[in-house]
Amino acid sequence: MSLKNVRLEVMQFLEKDVESLIEKYLIPIENIWQPTDFLPNSEGDNFFEEVREIRELSKELPYDFWVVLVGDMITEEALPTYESWLMDVEGVKQQDRENGWAKWVRHWTAEENRHGDVLNKYLYLSGRVNMREIEKTTQYLIADGFDIGTDRDPYKNFVYTSFQELATYISHNRVAKIAKKSGNKQLGKMCQIISGDEMRHHNAYSDFVERIFKVDPSQMMMAFYTMMKQKITMPAHFLRESGDQISTAFEEFSNTAQRIGVYTSHDYVQILEKLLVRWDIDKLTNLTDEAEKARDYLMKLPARMYRLSERMKIPENSYQFKWVEPATVK
Repeated sequence: MSLKNVRLEVMQFLEKDVESLIEKYLIPIENIWQPTDFLPNSEGDNFFEEVREIRELSKELPYDFWVVLVGDMITEEALPTYESWLMDVEGVKQQDRENGWAKWVRHWTAEENRHGDVLNKYLYLSGRVNMREIEKTTQYLIADGFDIGTDRDPYKNFVYTSFQELATYISHNRVAKIAKKSGNKQLGKMCQIISGDEMRHHNAYSDFVERIFKVDPSQMMMAFYTMMKQKITMPAHFLRESGDQISTAFEEFSNTAQRIGVYTSHDYVQILEKLLVRWDIDKLTNLTDEAEKARDYLMKLPARMYRLSERMKIPENSYQFKWVEPATVK
């Protein structure tokens, strides 16, 4: 049997559990928070006062903070790309509404969709950013699409989402702490609850990988090895501010996030370490010789990556994004 057919068979075998996993890791729509819970009530008498408070508190946060918040929001707003990508994964039958994996993708997308909505509206009300430039960047990112190096392989895709959801948890959680420290408790609470969603989603995708390791350990190991060897590409990797095809926007956004400690190269390595522990990589048995070599590579990788990260130099000066006006630089 070909590797593709084995993966498909494993996905079909695990599909029976997806309904219970949706109940375990996702929250019913009637019970989960919605963007309006964190925004001024447009029907209320105090709407303008609440907006004024947001604008006043926003003045206390520095330029680099707004760059990171904008970048996080744009990443969340590119959700149509991520949904269409996952719907094309082997074993996910988009045309079959009863397919468990397709149902998972739809429900996961519905939860994620709220993140971009609330961040977008907050940024609009803050008065600190150029929304038209942000909207152009978002449209470019969706129009350009992305390639995260997973192809249609569910094993690789679940490694990617396990990693990426934990990375977004870290980013939103750190942004929340910066906002709270500046006295902006509402923004802090908003970003913290977004990070909570991301952690739940990370646990779900990590659970998927754990289940695959139990039935197809060698090929799951090879998928993990392949994704880490080629490095995890962030979903906003093709970020650009203008019509130019070649852009340094993502690199500069990453530099900004690293400079203010929102998401660093050390975080990348620590996520890898957590996944190695979560999936008991050092304890797995019945591996092929090839998978054993892949395991050895993965176990040694964090130490190598820490050494590389120590040599990284991050620019001290802020890049001037079109998203945030020069007059707001602090």
